[in-house]
Amino acid sequence: MYKFNLWALTLVLVLAFSSLLIGSSSLSMDADSLDLLLISRIPRTAALILSGTSLAVAGVIMQQLARNKFVEPTTTGTVEWATLGMLLMLIFFPQASVFYKLLVACLMSVVGTAIFLLMLRKISLRSDFLVPLIGIMYAGVMAAIITFIAYRTELLQSIWIWVQGDFSMILRGRYELLWLAVGLSVLAYFIADKLTLAGLGKQVSINLGLNYNLTFTLGLLLVALITGVSVVNCGVIPFLGLVVPNMVSLLVGDNLRRSLPLVALFGAALVLFCDIIARLINYPYEIPIATVMGVIGSGIFLYLLLGNRRYAH
Repeated sequence: MYKFNLWALTLVLVLAFSSLLIGSSSLSMDADSLDLLLISRIPRTAALILSGTSLAVAGVIMQQLARNKFVEPTTTGTVEWATLGMLLMLIFFPQASVFYKLLVACLMSVVGTAIFLLMLRKISLRSDFLVPLIGIMYAGVMAAIITFIAYRTELLQSIWIWVQGDFSMILRGRYELLWLAVGLSVLAYFIADKLTLAGLGKQVSINLGLNYNLTFTLGLLLVALITGVSVVNCGVIPFLGLVVPNMVSLLVGDNLRRSLPLVALFGAALVLFCDIIARLINYPYEIPIATVMGVIGSGIFLYLLLGNRRYAH
């Protein structure tokens, strides 16, 4: 286990150092290069690590709560509800600070995630593949509602530019709220054993002495808050919270106390890797990281879905 963590940490450090060196401007030993590092490149790299870490952790918590390996915030409507919160703030309080936008996005994420999980309780699920299918349909309906409202209020371009997964505009002073998401991820580590028990189901976990409702509510809040912070600060990054927990589970199993640090490191490494590709594929221009992550993540998701049916939870 420690071997995997050491390798993952080394990979994150190598990718982070590479990220600092990539850009349209070359670095040298002068004051301008130092300003470039402190104002742009170090904050961007830090934002990549923080968002990758927290979203991967949110994904594994969501999978435990839903008791399904093929769900994450971007396939269960959580992100769409956070986006709806952002849209409502743009309509009614366009001059509000980022903090208030974050607060509303988080509250809406809680509502959306709770609705999805309640739907799963009401539906008889005969196949594990029905859960992501229901989540995708639910997210699609919410996306359609958001598009309609944004179109009618002439904010369609504004809202999709805001939530597009892109780190090109990250500067010092625009990413610090992501530390809140990492703090929530650390909290998830301290309740990892309880989340693992909750993943066994309500009756089993209660028989083992777990306060299931409290753990479920706390897990729900962690997922929603992490998702809201991420959407407000760096937009939507698809598939991250889905593929990373599954890859780590194949390596070390489902005990969150053991796997959560590795999930966090792999999440950071994957986001850094996708960002480097996004910056190099059309250098010196760059494409949104969400586009690269969508291609890579969907490929891994299809492999997990079709090539590893025996692995379904």
